[in-house]
Formats: sequence, C-alpha cells, structure tokens
Amino acid sequence: MVPAVGEVVSGKVTGITKFGAFVDIGNGHTGMVHISEIADEYITEISDHLKMGDIVNVKVININGEKVGLSIKQTLPSFIARQEARNRARDASNMQNFEDKLAKFMKDSEERHSDLRKSQDSKRGGRGSRGSRMF
Repeated sequence: MVPAVGEVVSGKVTGITKFGAFVDIGNGHTGMVHISEIADEYITEISDHLKMGDIVNVKVININGEKVGLSIKQTLPSFIARQEARNRARDASNMQNFEDKLAKFMKDSEERHSDLRKSQDSKRGGRGSRGSRMF
C-alpha cells in the first residue's frame, strides 16, 4: 500500500537521473524525488547529494495514479522551521486583518444606526421635528 500524501517514510535510492532520483519506499512502490525537492539549495549535480543505495527520509507530496512524488527537502529541519515561521506570520497577519475588519464594521454599523435613529425620529415627530409643534 502506498503511503498517504503528507506521510514521511524511509526509502532506498534505487536510481539517479539528470532530473531526480528514484526511491524505493517499500511494498513494491517506487517514487521519484525531483531535483528541486532534494535540498534547500540550488542543485546542479544530484550525485553531489545522493548515491545509489542511500537510505533517505522522504515525504509523499503527491500521488498521480501509479506515480508517487517525493521530497527529501520537506523533511529537513530547516525547511520545517521556515514553514512554521511562515504559518505563524500568516496567522498573525490574519488576526490583524480580522481586528481591522471588525473595527471598520463597528464604526460603519454605528454610523448606520445613527442615521437610522435620526430618520425614525423625524418620521415620528420627535426631537424638534415639524410634526411635534402645536399651532
């Protein structure tokens, strides 16, 4: 059975090409690690980072039929730390956006209520409207 997307597994490098490496992830399944998913840095030679028979941790990033996309980069502590920092920054930004939207809503709501009260008072004849005068 193929691991689920997002799962991290160990595998053995079984092939190296110009565009990536093939990794046996067990149970008769092999996935491919694209050259861009091998390391955090720009890579020109895969053989500088991987050798045949290396045991590596890989994350399943996609499954398309029988093809399994893998990533070594996404299992690295530096990558995970950057992702967590991005998520915290995004969450903080979303909270600030929420606070700004809430403040704007409250201001607009108060203005609408004020306009509505003035309109209703003039229709009822209250607060100095013409209808409240006696002749």
